[in-house]
Amino acid sequence: MDTTPANSQPHHPAVVAQSDERTAHLQVRIADAITAYAGSMRFVYVHIVVFAVWMLFLESKPWPMLTLVVSLEAIFLSTFVMIGQNRQAAFQQAKADHDFNTQELELKTNTDITRQIHHLTKELHRRLVENSHT
Repeated sequence: MDTTPANSQPHHPAVVAQSDERTAHLQVRIADAITAYAGSMRFVYVHIVVFAVWMLFLESKPWPMLTLVVSLEAIFLSTFVMIGQNRQAAFQQAKADHDFNTQELELKTNTDITRQIHHLTKELHRRLVENSHT
């Protein structure tokens, strides 16, 4: 498990791998920045101001152009949402795979320990029985 300087909490290996991949690719960093901004209240406030100014001061009949602009923006924003969902699904799969492998290793280790304990118990029992007969 890894830690980041900003946060001393250990992170799941899938989180570390995803973070490394995000910082490695320019396109992913751009998509993350757009998604972070589009998912903020700042984005909403900017749109309220821009659309209000546009409808009240710039065009007397803004609806045809406004509809086109908003539709195009919705297309691009929905694409960024899908990109985020795909990355989240990939992250969840990587985490599930890691957790499964870790649990399988723990099961194998516990099974081996249980067998060793059983063997030692049988050996101890055998020695106690032999000592009680002598």
